[in-house]
Amino acid sequence: MKYLQFNFRTSPCTEVVNDILSATLADVGFESFMEQPGGIAAYIQKSLYDAEALHQALVHFPLPDAHIDYDFLEAEDRDWNEEWERNFFQPIIIGNRCVVHSTFHHDVPKAEYDITIDPQMAFGTGHHETTGLIINELLDTDLTGRSVLDMGCGTSILAILARMKGAVQCTAIDIDDWCVRNSLENIRLNGLDHIEVSQGDASSLADKGPFDVVIANINRNILLNDMHRYADRMRQGALLLMSGFYVDDIPLIEAEARHIGLHPDGHREQNRWAMVRCYR
Repeated sequence: MKYLQFNFRTSPCTEVVNDILSATLADVGFESFMEQPGGIAAYIQKSLYDAEALHQALVHFPLPDAHIDYDFLEAEDRDWNEEWERNFFQPIIIGNRCVVHSTFHHDVPKAEYDITIDPQMAFGTGHHETTGLIINELLDTDLTGRSVLDMGCGTSILAILARMKGAVQCTAIDIDDWCVRNSLENIRLNGLDHIEVSQGDASSLADKGPFDVVIANINRNILLNDMHRYADRMRQGALLLMSGFYVDDIPLIEAEARHIGLHPDGHREQNRWAMVRCYR
């Protein structure tokens, strides 16, 4: 699967501008983001790129005083372990509860849950706030004996943690074949079983489940469009964790949840990113 790499230059180049730009780009199909001097690099599947949609997103950028320009090229398929190492991918340490690291990291602190992730052309190492929000929620949730769906799984870091925490069966799904392959490798690295990985979108859920816990760390528009499909595959009393959107989007997410019969039950937030918890 071919990707385009866009190099966005922002002025002023601040965390707020770059975070809002990332969220804006996610709404028009961009999947992955990396900070770089002067702005961010963003990646989108070549087949999904819509030049007019990007133009309109930037024309209506919510910070009128910000200036954004960009160039792009076709991203080469390359060794993303080396790429992340070159960009100082550091272990993620959550107290003494969870550590996420790669095979090239040494002297990693001990933790209750030790997760090894080697990213290739799949992203989601846990550094982004949305992944961290769900990691923290999973750490506080009893998953023993439960069935879990990780929708838009990326590297499958969340399915891996769920299985380590006692989930009896995990299903990980992503539209990207790179993510599927990288997930299978990461599951092998962690010596786990009972995690089924497949390629697809929410339409592939019809013959899967039902689930006790559904995780969807994607973006606002996909969540609003697909939430009813998740709910259809949830057992009564099941838990839905959603992230990939900003605090300002919480009312929209919760309104759609109520509309399809789910019950919002609080949220977490970090640096304006949010995670909403709902029950069926």
